[in-house]
Amino acid sequence: MTQIIITDLTRFSTREKVCTAGIDIQTGECIRPMPYLKNEYCQKLNILPGSILSGTFTKPPTIDSPHCEDRFYKDMEFIGPCTSERFYQILKNDLVKDIGTGFEIVLAKGQKSLPAGHKVSRSIITIQINPTDIEIIKDQYKPGKIKANFQDQSRHKLSYVPIADLGFHDYAMDKHGIDNLDSLNDFLQSQQDVFLRIGLGREWKGAYWMQLNGIYTFPDYSHEIRSY
Repeated sequence: MTQIIITDLTRFSTREKVCTAGIDIQTGECIRPMPYLKNEYCQKLNILPGSILSGTFTKPPTIDSPHCEDRFYKDMEFIGPCTSERFYQILKNDLVKDIGTGFEIVLAKGQKSLPAGHKVSRSIITIQINPTDIEIIKDQYKPGKIKANFQDQSRHKLSYVPIADLGFHDYAMDKHGIDNLDSLNDFLQSQQDVFLRIGLGREWKGAYWMQLNGIYTFPDYSHEIRSY
């Protein structure tokens, strides 16, 4: 049996299901359990980022780049939460230098998608950024929605990136609200370390678009963000 620590719990437009991904404790491989889990199932077992799951994970007969993390699962069990220190370390071990390095591409200024057909061995990366280099903002194109501006360590800037992180998105919308994001940004920028899990969505209009699968802060985090 393989044990993974959940690093991604991402939302869809409907709340029926969620996308999860985790890192194999032994090998460091990223695994995305397929088919997607029911939101109700995750809430019942309190599956959140940092949860340890055990199961048998096997590759599908065919697997398409860049979504090489897809794995069928069986006999999956919830083991319990890992410590904050262990979660920090598993993110740290997965770090890439910057977005371009992680997705094996030279990015143009402001580029936040990969062209369909670009061959890369992963669809989720972990980067570490300066806490002052991220800001949660209103979506100027879709009133009532939020997105993120940030830059990586190479100073590659991305604007209006969708926030797929389920817990973070719900907390920002429900607890802070669209007109009260300053305190949330103050919290982010007060932290010592900020890790971002950046994922590529399924192909849409000839491209794989980037999204924020996870926004993780250390040494502090909000219990309200990481709870149901």
